[in-house]
Amino acid sequence: MVLISTYELGRQPFGLASPAAWLRAAGHEVTVADLACAPMPGAAVEAADLIAFFLPMHTATRLFLRMVDRVRAANPEAQLCAYGLYAPLNAAMLRRIGVETIIGGEFEQPLVDLANGTAPGTAVSLARQQFRIPDRTGLPALGAYAQLVTDGSVHRAGYTEASRGCKHLCRHCPVVPVYGGQFRIVQREIVLADIRQQVAAGAEHITFGDPDFFNGPGHARALVEALHGEWPALTYDVTIKVEHLLQHRDLLAVLKATGCAFVTSAVESLDDAVLGKLAKGHTRADFLEALRLTRAAELTLAPTFLPFTPWTTMESYGEFLRALAELELADQVAPIQLAIRLLIPEGSLLLELEEIRQTIEPFDPRALCYPWRNRDARLDRLCAAIQETIKREERRRTGRGEIFRKIWGLARQDAFPDVPMAARVTIPYLTEPWYC
Repeated sequence: MVLISTYELGRQPFGLASPAAWLRAAGHEVTVADLACAPMPGAAVEAADLIAFFLPMHTATRLFLRMVDRVRAANPEAQLCAYGLYAPLNAAMLRRIGVETIIGGEFEQPLVDLANGTAPGTAVSLARQQFRIPDRTGLPALGAYAQLVTDGSVHRAGYTEASRGCKHLCRHCPVVPVYGGQFRIVQREIVLADIRQQVAAGAEHITFGDPDFFNGPGHARALVEALHGEWPALTYDVTIKVEHLLQHRDLLAVLKATGCAFVTSAVESLDDAVLGKLAKGHTRADFLEALRLTRAAELTLAPTFLPFTPWTTMESYGEFLRALAELELADQVAPIQLAIRLLIPEGSLLLELEEIRQTIEPFDPRALCYPWRNRDARLDRLCAAIQETIKREERRRTGRGEIFRKIWGLARQDAFPDVPMAARVTIPYLTEPWYC
């Protein structure tokens, strides 16, 4: 059997290592292939009777579409499977191209059942599982993946997951159609054992990939306290919703004390009307309070945004940039976060909104989304120009602050405000800044 990942945000894929452990424990021979940083294992693909593709995100699914014909040509007899968040979302398309089995949610046990000859067809499993320690044998070394940069020095980063799913129902989130407001934890001893093997492999920092680390605050607290007790010098980063930063503000000091390098939070917008349409569960004022609280706790907050939506105007985008500058966030926000455009995949809860249904074009099977255009064509041109500027300037290794000023010049005609601009070396960040 071959498990294939095409891309997972520059991380060593938990989505390969975890099912590999289950399948090997069940007696199956497993080859894992991360095509983001290693070649296709041609001999293993040609010999496999079952090939399963891990599709955790939109980019990974589009890359899969580019290479599935190559895999099928190498082994036309193999059974094909797709698993991960974007598998059930794209079930109709996957079936049309010959994928026989589609698995979403908690995929380890269904993959074992499939390998044992019990094909689940199309299945979304939310069954609680007793996890196994991920088996990372055969994956590229941690040095091949994204690294942490802090104070100008580079640190080897690992990746694990302490939970899956989410309690919340944000309309634009791909987790929601699969988990429907539920989340599942990975047992603490399993997470710590996975961290232990990555530290032994050279990890100095761990990224927790949970959609929201504070879905289970008790689980999260016990985990980071145990982590810090065993590895006092190890740092980590987590993703936490704005409303959870407010609700569990007492835990911010715990994060700081246990080595949290930064907290990512999907703020998405500074416009309350847009936040309402996205069902984010927070307001602009809530974000400002979360920013105040994290700064008071001396925690770096790394907000992510969705600045280009059907509701964006030239004025609102300009105001968004001004707010970031005045909040002294220009160096704290990855430049790509100033250019991300709303993605509407199959199954998105955004399709419940009549105004979205009136805006979108027919589903594009190549782009795997419903295309849309802003009513003001200048916004679409601006988004494209900003994306091109970011690509060009990051190739030149231009700093975040200078990129922000260039984007300001594209979007606004007035002078840049007289506000402090922190040096980027003071802000921890991972070398892979993409989030979709």
